[in-house]
Amino acid sequence: MSKIGTRAMMLLSALPIAINVMTQEVKTLTLEDLIPGGETYRYAENLYGLQWWGDECIKPGMDTIYAVEPKTGKETVLVTRERINEALEKNRSGKLPSLYHVRFPWANKTQVLLNTGNKYITYDFKTNQVVHTLEIQAKAANKDYCAAGRRVAYTVGNNLYVDNRAVTNEPAGIVCGQSVHRNEFGISKGTFWSPKGNLLAFYRMDESMVTPYPLVDVTARIAETNNIRYPMAGMTSHQVKVGIYRPSTGETIYLEMGDPTDRYFTNISWSPDERSLFLIEVNRDQNHAKLCQYDAENGRLVRVLYEEMHEKYVEPQHPILFLPWDDTKFIYQSQRDGFNHLYLMDLKTPLYGDTQQGKSGAKYREYLKTRQLTKGEWLVSDVLGFNAKRKEVVFTAVNGLSSGHYTVNVSNGKMNRPFDKTVESSHYGTLSSSGTYLIDYSSTRTEARNIDLTDTRSFKSVRLLAARNPYEGYRMPSIETGTIKSADGTTDLHYRLVKPSDFDPGRKYPVIVYVYGGPHAQLINGGWQNGTRGWDIYMANKGYLMFTLDNRGSSNRGLEFENCTFRQLGIEEGKDQVKGVEFLKSLPYVDGNRIGVHGWSFGGHMSTALLLRYPEIFKVGVAGGPVIDWAYYEIMYGERYMDTPQTNPEGYKACNLKNLAGQLKGHLLIIHDDHDDTCVPQHTLSFMKACVDARTYPDLFIYPCHKHNVSGRDRVHLYEKITRYFEEHL
Repeated sequence: MSKIGTRAMMLLSALPIAINVMTQEVKTLTLEDLIPGGETYRYAENLYGLQWWGDECIKPGMDTIYAVEPKTGKETVLVTRERINEALEKNRSGKLPSLYHVRFPWANKTQVLLNTGNKYITYDFKTNQVVHTLEIQAKAANKDYCAAGRRVAYTVGNNLYVDNRAVTNEPAGIVCGQSVHRNEFGISKGTFWSPKGNLLAFYRMDESMVTPYPLVDVTARIAETNNIRYPMAGMTSHQVKVGIYRPSTGETIYLEMGDPTDRYFTNISWSPDERSLFLIEVNRDQNHAKLCQYDAENGRLVRVLYEEMHEKYVEPQHPILFLPWDDTKFIYQSQRDGFNHLYLMDLKTPLYGDTQQGKSGAKYREYLKTRQLTKGEWLVSDVLGFNAKRKEVVFTAVNGLSSGHYTVNVSNGKMNRPFDKTVESSHYGTLSSSGTYLIDYSSTRTEARNIDLTDTRSFKSVRLLAARNPYEGYRMPSIETGTIKSADGTTDLHYRLVKPSDFDPGRKYPVIVYVYGGPHAQLINGGWQNGTRGWDIYMANKGYLMFTLDNRGSSNRGLEFENCTFRQLGIEEGKDQVKGVEFLKSLPYVDGNRIGVHGWSFGGHMSTALLLRYPEIFKVGVAGGPVIDWAYYEIMYGERYMDTPQTNPEGYKACNLKNLAGQLKGHLLIIHDDHDDTCVPQHTLSFMKACVDARTYPDLFIYPCHKHNVSGRDRVHLYEKITRYFEEHL
């Protein structure tokens, strides 16, 4: 095919889908309107605290709790705040300021859980009485309430408590009952109650061998050092054990896991009978995962149930889920065929573990009878639960701009309908206790938020909320989406282009590319305004074209799409972003001499890298909290995608932006937070030193007292700062 034909085909594939959100100029949105933390921040209305009480939807308000019949949407008053506070006053338990945080954890009881600071109160709305009160320490953190046993696990400092009994008494450097492995592998907490509340599994992390990293607190007259334990790529990591505590006796055992050095323990779950604890073990190289079963009575390893290996990496994110109608079968999630799908495994049918290979290149050994339940070039993003009566799994699936809720029958593998890639929308949901209904939160390009009660058989819905456009009456840009080819010449990449409301195709406009580009993120979706951010709207109203491209390496497109960046983070991603700029320059209204870039975290790395590697293209950049040298980043994330500096010295050298400091020609502002414990300030400061040595001249701004982003009222200041930089230099 000729070059002209190739370009024509590329442009044809990139024909945009236009959304004119609003064309009539009325009022202009400010940063205070558009940025979270702004005094007049505008957002789509919502219903807060929606939840299930069995199969009835509970709709809390400030003063009244309503029960909503899911078939009809009919609302009835369940209880009022006045009535609840009556009972609380009699019990000397204070008053509730609102009912938004009331919980209904008992499907078959007329009882609700109230939390008034350090008190957990069970209130019966039928009898209007307080039936149980549990008071814990005022300094409690990481609270984990167990409805089955009416107990609560929590931490004070680095030690674990259950109710008011100390479970651990560890010295400094050892952390119990908190999240470990820096929240990777889907880990978000450190305590795990058994189904009936008789046992508590918890993490114990020894980080005393990890080198302390100093962060400086400037709020004291004499600045103080706050040390954090931050294991950097290739260095010594912390060691984790898993304990099991029995509240009835006060006894604790630890799993007999052997030497925990350079091992990660993730995705903890319990068997329904509480006799076994399951977890997924990952090696330091993160290319071999093992699903293990432990005896909860003595802590011994019972057996390895499944193994998965990949030449690049494996990344388990989800604990196993037992079928509520069959205690011997469970759901396991894997990307072994290239997309995250559901697999049914059977404890009753052990098999010999022959090694097999999946479509993605993953090798695996099954020690149990296994059957794949879902398949296709789309992925399961969330399992919502089960419908035991119909023997179905209810889940959310996504691919690119398409998302939706589905069911699959465990007995015959039939889905309620094929995955639909043509419907662009964004969904998440919560399932009723029987799995008959779900609360479906959704948005589309033109609908800011819908909330529906949906029947999981017919998928017919009753609408609870159709949110108004929060920007109604304001001047709005137009938003276009389309696809272009990546640097590999074959893969489609989604882009979003935001144009000024008074767009004139005869003019030449400057462009700002907003980028993230890394794993576990997707910037363009099928939801409200295709994911357009408030700052994009603001800058488009000021006369800029705002462009975003989800390059290879980003999320929700499958394993191969993501792992092609392995051992060279930022390089393939940058090539794709350049393809985006080539597309932009093909448009007659783009000023190819005025292209800027902005991003935060991985996007900060990308913004800096693009300015350094392609100085002839990108003239201005603002990089927030950037990774500059992957050798300074933490082990779990960094080594998964880059290996270690010892095994991949060429990759670390090529991706170290300090080595490119002499190539800076445009204007670059780096913004960093002084308490950043994710991308530590050493990244930015070492880059500044490299630029001084190379005689190049970036700009620097520090936000005191913030961590890895700027939140609250200061966020408006942040975006005013970024805006002024582009206004001055682009």
